[in-house]
This record gives sequence, C-alpha cells and structure tokens, in this order.
Amino acid sequence: MFTEGQLIFTAIFVVAFVAVTIYVYRRDSRLHKVYYKGSYKILIGFLCFILFLFFIKGFLKH
Repeated sequence: MFTEGQLIFTAIFVVAFVAVTIYVYRRDSRLHKVYYKGSYKILIGFLCFILFLFFIKGFLKH
C-alpha cells in the first residue's frame, strides 16, 4: 500500500512534529499562564452549551 520511503518519511515527520510542538509549548507556557488565565471557564461553558443542544435535540425528537 505504501512504499518503504513513504513510511520512513511519515515516521520522521511525526517525530519531528511532536518534538517541535513540545518545544514550542514549553517555551510559551509562561505566557499562557499570564494571558490565558481563566480560559478553562470558557471551555467549560462551551462544552455545557453543546451538551445542552444535544439535550434539546433528544428531548424534541421524542
């Protein structure tokens, strides 16, 4: 299905992408604590809204 070269490229790409993502996240983690303080409340509110929509959909379906 895939050639050996494609599989090797994919493996190298995934390892490099994960490494760069971890490096950048650790470098910016101090800034995230300052500028995005309390953003978890917005995430929780968004998830509650989505659950509410599913609840309404299920309630109105019956």
